[in-house]
Amino acid sequence: MIAVSPSATDSRITGPVQNGPAGSPFDLGDHDRYRRWRDEKLQAAAAFAGAGFISLEDPARLSPQERDSILAACAQSSMAFYEAPALAGEEDATRRAIAGLARGLGLRNFEEHRSATEDGIVPIEVADMGGRAGFIPYSTHAINWHTDGYYSYRSPTRMIRSMILHCVRDAAEGGENGFLDPDIVYIRLRDADPAFIAALMHPHAMTIPSFDDAAGEGHGAVSGPVFVAIDSALSMRFTIRKRNVIWRDDPVLTAAREKLADVLANDPMILRKRLAPNQGIICNNVLHERRAFTDKTDEGTGRLLYRVRSYDRLGTTA
Repeated sequence: MIAVSPSATDSRITGPVQNGPAGSPFDLGDHDRYRRWRDEKLQAAAAFAGAGFISLEDPARLSPQERDSILAACAQSSMAFYEAPALAGEEDATRRAIAGLARGLGLRNFEEHRSATEDGIVPIEVADMGGRAGFIPYSTHAINWHTDGYYSYRSPTRMIRSMILHCVRDAAEGGENGFLDPDIVYIRLRDADPAFIAALMHPHAMTIPSFDDAAGEGHGAVSGPVFVAIDSALSMRFTIRKRNVIWRDDPVLTAAREKLADVLANDPMILRKRLAPNQGIICNNVLHERRAFTDKTDEGTGRLLYRVRSYDRLGTTA
């Protein structure tokens, strides 16, 4: 990690600068505020690395203490891991509980997803036929680093900002996830070169080209930034995939992507978890990956997770 002096910061950024809000840690000209936020964030992330699962008696009806613990963890490291043994893997009860959990945390605006129910829940399981067949999340294949909904960005307030991922049934073998707080990625990149941040905040940094889905429905191209800062909160939109992604032709952005790939391959703050039944993660859409897995073969026993994605960000108050 390379320390950058204020003078070096100023000299490395040329041309129109894509910047965070004034008075926030993401203002590239406010070095003191950034340093204070950076030091607090790294200290909190190191403490969170050793944290366990928050035990929830009934996810649909969080106690004040349970809710405060979840939101404190999300404020600290953008994510919280929880377990709810009382659900016992029962699908209908779990679906109701996860819907209640989302509401209890203040999530109201759910993504428009063809597989989602009214409560925003999408089942993630292996699909060999139907509209989900052929899409990697519904297969046993590994999924490389990404944030959810990078392909459906509309505006800074119409992007996936939070997510719940709950394990109902795990795989026979494999399926471990990696998780990394986008704030940590921001810190690594800004410390290396603040121009990387400016390039990644460009409104056309990353474009997902138009495509037709399996049902023949057309989807227009989606262009937007990688880092989005609103007030004092950071969101990220990213995929490390190489196909069907168009990056802005800019040498600084290319260098930033190379640095980002190195962070995702080697950063010590990456957390690895293999979620067991009745366990889950609540997060502000952190970077994540999934390793390949071997599924169970008996009917109704395969790996199943419930996912909720929202345009709301998890806050610290009701």
